[in-house]
Amino acid sequence: QAQLQESGPGLVKPSQTLSLTCTVSGGSITTNYYSWSWIRQPPGKGLEWMGAIAYSGSSYYSPSLKSRTSISRGTSENEFTLQLRSVTPEDTAVYYCASSGSFGYAPWQMDYWGQGTQVTVSS
Repeated sequence: QAQLQESGPGLVKPSQTLSLTCTVSGGSITTNYYSWSWIRQPPGKGLEWMGAIAYSGSSYYSPSLKSRTSISRGTSENEFTLQLRSVTPEDTAVYYCASSGSFGYAPWQMDYWGQGTQVTVSS
């Protein structure tokens, strides 16, 4: 079964771009019929779906984050990336990558999860 792991800097300065990579083992974002999502959880708040990339390469985004979010294929078909531009301290959260066989966007529709990575926005 697919396993996912997030990687990237744990500290980002305000106004900069938050960049993370999700590495998938036991699967491929281009040949497996799943969507591949980024989800985050700010401290004291619930899970928030940010966006996803489908096996076709098409990307989809939460309306609240679309203007500053990019989700793309990585350097190989075993990776996909998140870029969140113009970050503020409110973007501090645990960031997860996850996959859904039903192409859902709700956290409960995700079949596989990474362990999550803490990202702090601070100067």
